[in-house]
Amino acid sequence: MPFDPKLDNCLFSKAWENDQTRIVVGIFSYNQGPKKVQISRENKNADGDYQFAKLGRMTKDELAAVLPALQEALPL
Repeated sequence: MPFDPKLDNCLFSKAWENDQTRIVVGIFSYNQGPKKVQISRENKNADGDYQFAKLGRMTKDELAAVLPALQEALPL
């Protein structure tokens, strides 16, 4: 069964941004299934638009900024 974006429900989303990067913490439920956390990175391109990038490693500043969003999402 291929992924159907219409079945993917975003229950929570919070973003942190700096000059070149945005990190988004989200809670999603696919097809009324279990809630799952997604952390994603988006980098600005030359036009100033955000594009998806692998999250990979995070700096200490990025982690410190994302932790409150994770704590906020925990009770959901």
